[in-house]
Formats: sequence, C-alpha cells, structure tokens
Amino acid sequence: MSNLIKIPIYLLTFVLLGLIFGYLTFKVLSFSRTVDVPALYGKSLVEANELLTKNGLYLKIEGEDYDSTVLPGYILRQDVPAGNKVKERRGIKVILSKGPRVQSIPMLVSETLLNAESILLQKGLKIAKVIRVHSDTVEKDRIVAQKPQPDERVSDYITVLVSLGPHEVIYYCPDFEGKSIEEAKELADRLKLKIETEGLGKKIKIQKPKPGTQVKAGDTIYLQTE
Repeated sequence: MSNLIKIPIYLLTFVLLGLIFGYLTFKVLSFSRTVDVPALYGKSLVEANELLTKNGLYLKIEGEDYDSTVLPGYILRQDVPAGNKVKERRGIKVILSKGPRVQSIPMLVSETLLNAESILLQKGLKIAKVIRVHSDTVEKDRIVAQKPQPDERVSDYITVLVSLGPHEVIYYCPDFEGKSIEEAKELADRLKLKIETEGLGKKIKIQKPKPGTQVKAGDTIYLQTE
C-alpha cells in the first residue's frame, strides 16, 4: 500500500478515535450524580467542609470581607446558593468574615446630624436610619439617642433619633395692658414668651400682638409703656 493511501487512513482513524473518546467522556460526565448545595452561612470551616464532603463537594476559599454579625473566620457568603443542585466533585467558593470593621461605635448623642455622619465616615460606617422626635431638653437638629450605643455590640446598621425641638404650644395672647413691667415679665415667663418693652413708664399701654391673638412658645410680645 502506497504512502499516499496510508496517510488518509491514519487521519480518518485518528478522527474516529477522537469522536469515540469524546462521546465516552460526555456519557461519563452526563451520568455524574447531582447533589444539593448545603447552607454554609455562619458555619466554621470544619463544619462547612464536613457538609460539603458528605455531598461529594469540596470547599474553596475565595477571600474575606468585613461583617458585624458573623464571627471572624466563619463563612459569610457562598457562590452557589443553598438548595441549588450541582454536579458532585464541584468546588463551592466561600467568603470568610473578618469581623466588624471597627471595634466600637463612637458616642453621637448631642452631636449635629452632619457632625455624626462625618465621625462615622472616618470609621467606615454610616447612619442607616434617622428618626425625628420632639425634645424639650435637646436642641433642634442634634442627636437625642443612638442605636447601638458605644457599649453595645458593633453593627453596620446605625439608627439615630434627632431632635425636632420642643412641641409647639399654642396660646391665646394674654392681655398685658394695664399691668406693670414686673407682672408682664412674670406672665411671659410662665408661658415661655419673650417680651420687648419700649418707653420709660411703669404700666403697659399698648401691646402687639393684640390680646386673644394666637401665639406660640418662644414668640416675642412687643409692649409699650406709659
């Protein structure tokens, strides 16, 4: 048989063998057992490895990330969600927790909201929720309380209560006319009103706003004496 005839036969044989081996490999892989991926969140490496080994899988550590709820060295995330089906002998990639980014939350009470956000930003934290409440003791726009507090467990979810100042108390403006300056001051103090006087007399002659007009705590009443 000439060499010209032998070469095509060899090539055909090689192609046929490749097709046969490819088919057999596909069959073997297609008959591989399908298994459920276990839940690994919050598990130690030993626990996770045991669970995966039981299902014919293996553990593959991909990296670490900060988290305030999962202990350092424990599993934070997995690439294939728990309950999904995969072929056995597959590696399941996981991310381990590095623990919280900071060891304690700073004291934010009495700070303005803007200052508190700046303080937290320096520690890689941020305020997740702002609740505004009235307060008779804390100045408007300053923080009344925080959660968590500095002595509590660190959390990335920080809530602050911010003062709206005291509730507005509405009054009908009293009649100051005919009263002395001392009586007017005493009455204004009780109602948390401010007064400004004009004149050198000792009795109130004219007032603004007029008696019966609606006013609120903190408003100024202008008085003229005679």
